[in-house]
Amino acid sequence: MTKLQVGDTIRFLNAVGGGKVKGFLNKQVAIVEDEHGFDIPVLISECVVIESAKEEKLETGEIPNEVENEKTGISPATEISIEGHKEGEETPEGEKITTCLAYLPIDKKNLSTTSYECYFVNDSNYYLFFTYLCRENNAAWKTRYNGVIEPNTKIFLEEFDKSQLNEMERVCVQFIAFKANKPFELKNPCSVELRIDPVKFYKLHAFRENDYFDEDALVYYITRNDLPERPMTISTEEAERLLKEKEHTDREPLREQKTTKADKEAIIEVDLHINQLLDSTAGMSNAEILDYQLQKFNEVMQENLHHKNQRIVFIHGKGEGILKSAILKELKSKYRKCYVQDASFQKYGYGATMVIIK
Repeated sequence: MTKLQVGDTIRFLNAVGGGKVKGFLNKQVAIVEDEHGFDIPVLISECVVIESAKEEKLETGEIPNEVENEKTGISPATEISIEGHKEGEETPEGEKITTCLAYLPIDKKNLSTTSYECYFVNDSNYYLFFTYLCRENNAAWKTRYNGVIEPNTKIFLEEFDKSQLNEMERVCVQFIAFKANKPFELKNPCSVELRIDPVKFYKLHAFRENDYFDEDALVYYITRNDLPERPMTISTEEAERLLKEKEHTDREPLREQKTTKADKEAIIEVDLHINQLLDSTAGMSNAEILDYQLQKFNEVMQENLHHKNQRIVFIHGKGEGILKSAILKELKSKYRKCYVQDASFQKYGYGATMVIIK
């Protein structure tokens, strides 16, 4: 495959014309500015370099980005010329920054051998100058990618295989938000560390339908509506211990804490374990038990739909994940405006989901 960099002058391999490389849409497609000033997406394999930007910069005494990257170990970033860039349409929701990392299998039918693609998604009206890092051997951090991403876009970061999963268990995304040539609300710099679970890359159901890709993806949110996601700060063993302790704790069915003005952080806790909902399940099939649990789930949701920003934790346990999957399906089909995330690992282990009413 032809190796391109921003600034290269190219001609098309199987068509008339050419131009200068302005950036990259992903690892297969380059953005080429033709002689009329139009930006054209072109397959990299269809580009032939006739004048290298590297050679041009060497003649002027400048150090090319590629040489600098070889010295620093920093991955090359997509360059974006902000000056003169045509702004897309802004949305009211885009004034709050939502970002995430998305991992997609290249061949989801062969998860045992496939490689993966990693993307950074910027769901906001802001430009983000960002850095994507991983922690090596629980010690030093290493930059895997840095660059600028435009508003309301996603950018390809890297392709990796199974052998690299362990070194990517701890990742960090840092960014600074800004707008070009217009006033904007100042945002706090963001730095969020995440623990990526390598086991999920071997499970097909971990890759789910999402708002950003046509394909199923494993999505890790960095921020939602300006709020950074909280990283997992306890070990897997500790989380399992907490879960076991909680399963042995007496619970009251549908235990609730009503939100008051004095306590805006009150959370409604709903225990959906069937032994907390019914005294006996004699004569009930597994399907009937699941239907009853979902009925209780929907009752609580309907009671609180008008309580904006109300947080509800549904305790479903770890088990085989059947009840959790059913709850997520209900949320997707009936309560699409609500925000969903795993509840606190420290408090609930892996067996609870938090819903925020919007």
